[in-house]
Formats: sequence, C-alpha cells, structure tokens
Amino acid sequence: MQTNRKKITANKHARIRIKIKGTNIQPRLCVFRSNKHIYAQLIDDNKQKTLTASSTIDPEIKSLISTGNNCEAAKVVGEMIAKKSLNLGINRIVFDRGGYLYHGRIKVLADAARSKGLKF
Repeated sequence: MQTNRKKITANKHARIRIKIKGTNIQPRLCVFRSNKHIYAQLIDDNKQKTLTASSTIDPEIKSLISTGNNCEAAKVVGEMIAKKSLNLGINRIVFDRGGYLYHGRIKVLADAARSKGLKF
C-alpha cells in the first residue's frame, strides 16, 4: 500500500484544527513549510482574516538569509512575525504547527518567536 505524505499531513492538520481556534485577542500562528520556503501567519478564525504574515519570500527577510529551507531562515521568520505581532499589540498566540512534527524548522521558528516576546 502506497502512502501519500500530503494526505497524511492534511489529516493531522485537520485533527489539530478541531482543537485550536484563533481569536482577535489570541490569534493562531499558522506555519507552512515547503521544500524551499517557510511561511508563518497570524489568523483570527472568528473573522476569518489574516492579521499579519511573514515568510522567506519577503524582500526584507530574503536579504538576510542565503536560502529559505534551513533553520537559520526559520529563525529569522519567527523573529519577524513576533516583531509584527507585537507592533499590532498582540503578545499571546495559539501555535498551529500545521500537521508537521514539532521538530527542526518548526521548533526553531516557535523558539525564535518566544524569544522575541510572544507567549504560547
């Protein structure tokens, strides 16, 4: 039997999303990881609106990193999303790992956001 990794990750994310909801007071920090880049966004699920986003394809981050698929890039994205959320007056969030294991780039992004002042 062949396994489809995308389908397995989507099922994990669906199970996680049943338990995690973001509000305007405590939005959801959603992380997406591709082979080349990493993306993070703060989402208010009540209004179904993205409050702010950051990724390795942003020009300000792209100039700071050599490639978008390593832990160094994830750290920069985590620091930038924390900076943007603190500018909006948001310091408490709910972390949504997007079905990925809390390991590697996902963990580095979360730790960088915590170090800049976000509370999970």
